[in-house]
Amino acid sequence: MACRPSPPRGGRSAVANAVAKLAPAALAFALLLLTWELYARLGGIAPTVLPAPSRVLQQAWENRAALAENTLPTIRATLAGFACSLAAAFILSALVDFLPRLRRALFPLLIASQTLPLVAIAPLVVLWFGFGLVPKILLVALVTFFPMMVALVEGYASTSTEIAQMLAAMGAGRWRVFRLARLPSALPFFFAGLRISITYAVVGAIFAEYAGAAKGLGIYMLNAKNNFRPDLVLAAVAVSSALTLGLFGLAVLVQRLAMPWEQAGRRPSNEDRP
Repeated sequence: MACRPSPPRGGRSAVANAVAKLAPAALAFALLLLTWELYARLGGIAPTVLPAPSRVLQQAWENRAALAENTLPTIRATLAGFACSLAAAFILSALVDFLPRLRRALFPLLIASQTLPLVAIAPLVVLWFGFGLVPKILLVALVTFFPMMVALVEGYASTSTEIAQMLAAMGAGRWRVFRLARLPSALPFFFAGLRISITYAVVGAIFAEYAGAAKGLGIYMLNAKNNFRPDLVLAAVAVSSALTLGLFGLAVLVQRLAMPWEQAGRRPSNEDRP
């Protein structure tokens, strides 16, 4: 009678591992919502001051059509602005890597751009470029560009000198060394910067809509605030948070697809398992 092979000792399914990792955060989030719910219901707080999470969820469902209608422009501005930021960061970081003098000329300007308060600059950008999609793209690019740019430049600098010298000795030109050595070395740095930047993208789009827009989550929050509807404001905040988490998860997924060797290196070998 044939014996079935026993499963690897200490092995767990991917679903079980994901649940184990997410359980503490989910428990903490549920405890926070429960505390908020009890405080809003039993603390004598008016719903116009602090609505309970159940009321926020109810109003979000009842106003789902308006929320969806205003979410789409925000998604469009976020994705377009982030795509422009990503392209600009890659092109400029490559130029800076090839031309060190350009780095000394550009980096002070890039650092200065990060000192500009978004609340102050957003109305000016809308004033200069109108109420269309362009100012939103520019503001999203402004708040997301710098972390990716710095991460890429630092990633290029982390390239092993021995690998670059070996490729050069084999006749590889500067572009080939960049493509085969410096760019792969920059990937972990790039994805770290990408995860940081992508959390700012939705916030940048919403700030731009606050400054001037016909539709979007920013203008929806502003109208709800002016109508003394904190439940609708919080519903829009929940949607923007979900968008940010979704983009962050997408960045993590892209990193795993682009760098499968990193995940393989993190898995314990059979000898390491108990």
